[in-house]
Amino acid sequence: MGSHRRLRYGGPVKGPALLVASVLLFGVLDSNSKVLAGEYAAAQAILVRHAVLLGLMLAARAVVPGAGGALGTRAPWLHLLRGLCMLGSGVGFYVAVRHMPLAMGYLVFFTAPFLILALSRLFLREPVAPAAWGWCGVGFCGVLLALLPQLGQGADWLGLAGALFATLCYAVNMIINRSLRAEQGFARLLVWPGIICILASAPFAAEHWVAPGLTDWFRLSVNGVIAGVAGVCLAYAFRYSAPARLAPFEFVALPWSVALDWFVFGNAPGWSTLLGGAVVVAACVMSERARRQSKAAGNT
Repeated sequence: MGSHRRLRYGGPVKGPALLVASVLLFGVLDSNSKVLAGEYAAAQAILVRHAVLLGLMLAARAVVPGAGGALGTRAPWLHLLRGLCMLGSGVGFYVAVRHMPLAMGYLVFFTAPFLILALSRLFLREPVAPAAWGWCGVGFCGVLLALLPQLGQGADWLGLAGALFATLCYAVNMIINRSLRAEQGFARLLVWPGIICILASAPFAAEHWVAPGLTDWFRLSVNGVIAGVAGVCLAYAFRYSAPARLAPFEFVALPWSVALDWFVFGNAPGWSTLLGGAVVVAACVMSERARRQSKAAGNT
């Protein structure tokens, strides 16, 4: 019983800490991808990313048999759906940013915490406290405040459809991660989606292949490592903590993306962006404080 409790909850802050770590890593991944996007098609980037990740995982298992845990699973259809959702999220958001401003794409994507809460209540039957909805709302207001000056640039229907599809795939993926929390090890989380994404992207990558130089080979390969570590952190975050607790922390992506855009690409944020980021951080802090107060009062 005690070991099961440790597996499920993993300490008081492990779930949020892993989620924030995944957000930071995905931010680095997006920054690296932004440099590559002008030269390489999404299918080629996805193919190389997962081929590198799968190769490293299999090499590790060749050196240390069984590294990462078993590959077999009692839920093959969930792993298949998870792989397809990962592929759909990547491709959908790529289509979105090609057809509309990045700010608007992120605004659509930041509806994911609300979708995650709704799906967890609908499919997992997990309780969602009013405070979770409330602080998610505050976090989204912070995002809206930060991006409002940029939203007058317009978007077409294809871009919006891509962003909505990517967001839905991401939310479903988080619910699947929660459903697979009883499975030990991380090998399944890397190998099965890797195979699915490679098979699905290979024909399109071959059609639009551009031979990378040495530097770009390195960038494309590093994306695989970052994506793998970030994906495992994200999956384990939802194993240790319920979606209702983690949802507000999704908005940490806003201040982190602002910082990367500033220090990596030299795009200094305006006052609305800084204020919106402060609102997001405050929402995360207050959400965690409300959870602890509720727990101390014996309501959770």
